[in-house]
Amino acid sequence: MKRTLTLFILALTAWSASAQHQINFHQGAATYSYPLTEGDSLYFDSSNATMYFLNNGTLLPFVVGTIDSITATPANSQAVYIHYQGSSVTFTNPLASSGVSVTDSGAFVTINAAGGLDDIQYICWGATSNGNLKIYSDSRFNLLLRGLSISNPVGPALNIQSKKAGTIHLGHGTANSLSDGLSYAAAPVVNGSAEDQKGALFSEGQLIFTGSGSLSVHGLGSSQHALASDKGIIVQEGNIIVTSAAKDGIHGKEGFYMYGGEISVASTGDGIDGDEGEVVIHCGSLSIQSTSNDVKAISADMDIIVNGGSINLNIQGDQSKGISSNEDIHLNGGTITATASGAVVLEPSGSGYDPSYCTVIKADGDLHLGSPVLHFTTNGQASRGLSCDGNAFITGGSITIASSGNGGSYTNASGTADAYTGICLKADQELSITGGTLTFSNSGSGGRCISVDSNILIGDGFSAPVLHLTTTGSSIALGGGEYHEAKALKSDRSVTVRSGTVTVASADDGIKAGDSLTIEGGNINILSSVEGMEAPYLTFNGGNVRVNSSDDALNATFGLGGEFNDGSELAVNGGYIYLNSTNGDPLDGNGDLTVTGGTLVVHGPQSAPEVGMDVNGAALVSGGFVIISGTNSNMTEGFHSNSAQYSLLMKTSQSISSTTLIHVEDAAGNEVFTFKPNRNYASIVFSSPVLANGTTYKLYTGGTHSGTAVDGLYSGGAYTSGTLKKTFTISGKVTTFSF
Repeated sequence: MKRTLTLFILALTAWSASAQHQINFHQGAATYSYPLTEGDSLYFDSSNATMYFLNNGTLLPFVVGTIDSITATPANSQAVYIHYQGSSVTFTNPLASSGVSVTDSGAFVTINAAGGLDDIQYICWGATSNGNLKIYSDSRFNLLLRGLSISNPVGPALNIQSKKAGTIHLGHGTANSLSDGLSYAAAPVVNGSAEDQKGALFSEGQLIFTGSGSLSVHGLGSSQHALASDKGIIVQEGNIIVTSAAKDGIHGKEGFYMYGGEISVASTGDGIDGDEGEVVIHCGSLSIQSTSNDVKAISADMDIIVNGGSINLNIQGDQSKGISSNEDIHLNGGTITATASGAVVLEPSGSGYDPSYCTVIKADGDLHLGSPVLHFTTNGQASRGLSCDGNAFITGGSITIASSGNGGSYTNASGTADAYTGICLKADQELSITGGTLTFSNSGSGGRCISVDSNILIGDGFSAPVLHLTTTGSSIALGGGEYHEAKALKSDRSVTVRSGTVTVASADDGIKAGDSLTIEGGNINILSSVEGMEAPYLTFNGGNVRVNSSDDALNATFGLGGEFNDGSELAVNGGYIYLNSTNGDPLDGNGDLTVTGGTLVVHGPQSAPEVGMDVNGAALVSGGFVIISGTNSNMTEGFHSNSAQYSLLMKTSQSISSTTLIHVEDAAGNEVFTFKPNRNYASIVFSSPVLANGTTYKLYTGGTHSGTAVDGLYSGGAYTSGTLKKTFTISGKVTTFSF
């Protein structure tokens, strides 16, 4: 109290300089108002028990302990004071002659402002368990809550029947509460239509919340929202707590806008619904607990935009959504932390079913991620992180999604076996990632990190996005020998990497594209996979690529199987490519293979029938550096004789230990290569521009090298001779020999 009074004393000089202000002393149900004049002052006696107000030469004493509050208002916008006292109210209405009427029946209060006055202030405090406040107004107004608690067992606690904007100010340090009843009484009929009663706090007009106090809304109505407006809702300040609602916690028919404050919502329906408008969150703190099936924590028919603030979502309902828009979602900034534990729901469709997933972010249009910080955990059956029916654009931010919900098999609408799975990021159209750090992990059966129906672009040649993708889930059996595998990054069309860093550890495919996979730059590191990179058309024009796989590291295929040329193409035109396969063909092309440049270092398997290079079509080399270790069997092959660059195919009938070097030098002792394969080997394929027709070379095994080995290739230092196995001379494009 003393702090508040002191502030008024300090401000009094400035106020009293204008005759347009008045000061109001609130004592219980009474309010004493005085116009301020120049020279007015406030001061205390020595015990601080009595305050003296010198007003226009008159000294007025007030006992400090009897003063509830002091307010100042413009004289041309006087305030109406309403004090709830259990089953009754008292009020002060200085605007009765200006078209403002205040009537009461017990603690049921009706305000009717028909005088055209803007910015009237209705100051309310006190408590009732059987009352309400209804406002009719032909002009915008202000509702100041100063410790107000209203419970209406038969309808809304606060019912604003005005289409004009109302500003609700939550007084500093005050706690306010509104609660409706389970069953509403029949609404009054006005001009032939029943009045809307859509929530514990309902307004026909726009609602604006300011002030640093708190407001708790207890929505108990069996078919109502907690807080609702038939226009928009704007939250600038304050702490709004929605403890319950049969329908939406906060419902703004023409949108919801948050510029600050704190909001927490627990509701049976949607948490915050912008309905026909948009939802825009600039800053503040927002927490929503969503436990029901098939609801949304935040929803809108139009765009949802998050520019800042902190959002915490807990989505527990089956097929429920965290943030859901019928159009686009823009996450430009802010921090969103969310958990999705709801399960998938199979809805009847056609000859089978259509899955509906529990998803943190779902856009029916496009999804734009600027620079948000996202931390999502999805552990419900096949639950998902980010999903859109349109395109997804990621230009920055830090995005972490950990998924663990298992998938399963079902019959789709076409009547064929299919799988529902958890996915960290799903886009039905194109995905562009030109910035940010994405850390996705999925341990659910059949789960995937990224799955896109159209094209994927990573990096624009200048930007440096960072992707960490991990899948560890088992495959889902679909019957007939078909499986749905856990893949890290999958596109039904093309994948293009121009810049950035992509690190993958996958339970099945690392990167798979339905049409083409093109690497133009950046760094690709597949730490583990069954098949590393697969597409009908695989093209490497640059970049640094490292692939570890248990089966094929690179696989160019249309997926038709067999040992025939299926028309697929594997082209290496530049970049550095390291392939390491434990049990498959690291370099596998079901069509043609062409190498025109770059560096290709391949560590093949140690056991037949798998080989280091397996090409059904023509394997042609016209440039670049290529070295391939592998087995010696009837499947072992080198480059085709139609190649423009010379190559070697060196085979031995005895497997050589992986601890043993293989070394080739020219007749003058100049090193061509020294190589140490990762596994036991019986063949080496080699091609390099240094090979020359008619030149004699020596092949050694064993020995040592004082240089530095990178991926098994030595550089710098010197080779100390082991055992000379072969001296040979190149006489054609392909030189094949045993040693």
